[in-house]
Amino acid sequence: MSSRFDSAPDRRNSGSMKWDEEPDVLPLWVADMDFRTAPCVIEALKRRVDHGVFGYTHVRPEFYQALQWWFETYHRMPIRREEVMYVPGVVPALSAIVKALTKPGEGVIVQTPVYNCFFSSIRNNGCRIVESPLRRIDLSASEFTYEMDYEDLEVKASDPDTRLLLLCNPHNPAGRAWRREELERLSEICRRHGVQVISDEIHCDLTMPGFHYVPFSTVDSEAIVCLSPSKAFNTAGLQIAAIICPDEERRRLIDRAININEVCDVNPFGVEGLIAAYSPQGHEWLEELRSYLSENYEVMREFLRKELPQVAVTKLEATYLPWIDVRAFGLTADELEEKLLKEAKVWLNSGSMYGSEGYLRINIACPRSRLLEGLKRIAQCLR
Repeated sequence: MSSRFDSAPDRRNSGSMKWDEEPDVLPLWVADMDFRTAPCVIEALKRRVDHGVFGYTHVRPEFYQALQWWFETYHRMPIRREEVMYVPGVVPALSAIVKALTKPGEGVIVQTPVYNCFFSSIRNNGCRIVESPLRRIDLSASEFTYEMDYEDLEVKASDPDTRLLLLCNPHNPAGRAWRREELERLSEICRRHGVQVISDEIHCDLTMPGFHYVPFSTVDSEAIVCLSPSKAFNTAGLQIAAIICPDEERRRLIDRAININEVCDVNPFGVEGLIAAYSPQGHEWLEELRSYLSENYEVMREFLRKELPQVAVTKLEATYLPWIDVRAFGLTADELEEKLLKEAKVWLNSGSMYGSEGYLRINIACPRSRLLEGLKRIAQCLR
């Protein structure tokens, strides 16, 4: 049975970071889907364009209402209007929060391997990166997962100069949808040592069948959470996100950090896109997408099992970014990324950028025929 996701527009020569970076290369790297966004989002943006005036813009009440409705309806996450702060993206949000709540030289914990912008948001604000590596658990010869190392986390959090922990929930690139009891244990350690948790939950709507996203704010009432429809609805270019911060004084500090360079004016298209995405129509489209991504993941697993049995892959609980163990080939991740780019004309992400050697990250959010073409090129190159 055909799917709307079996085809995708030609993105070359559109200014796409993913497609215009390298000519004649099949890009399966950056976390950017090849699919058109939900029809309800496209229609909302068309209506805004038809208005024809694009002056200075306030955040409309409907922005807050849509955000509250979506997270209360689908994730049982209550959000109070006064807790919500508009930001142009989750990465700027993380950087502003680190700037607001730390002093240069203080430590910020990350659980590696982890999203590379966690490192830059810490480093660019003069803070120390404190790694608490996740513990790999082998499930079979071809599949593995990760768990938090609570003993190590206890040691790292006990340093009086450690102020924050940046949590990736769900986790990129480990592919974990953290269970409530895991988050509760992390929260207890951080509370005991006075470490504030900042949770990046941008992948929250992209769980696999049988797995569920647990909002960290439902575990820790003091948590600061960053949210956006950009990953689930492929709207990164609209530059829209929200910080949920329950503490008034911390909101004041974060607001100052966000606006210190006067670069946080409201993007009207981002506001309209979020309102349209966080709707019943958006949810209907999202359910179709999640089903398609799950099927792509199973296709990839079966292909690797048959054609490249020497590799192992994460048990993917969330995101569309499987994490592949390629240590069997005897090359560094950077060398393997370069080899695939030059010889197979396929671009994957090296695990070194996430703080872990010997792994590659692949993006499966593309038409199935395109994914299979990329996998065939990879297998032919590495056999």
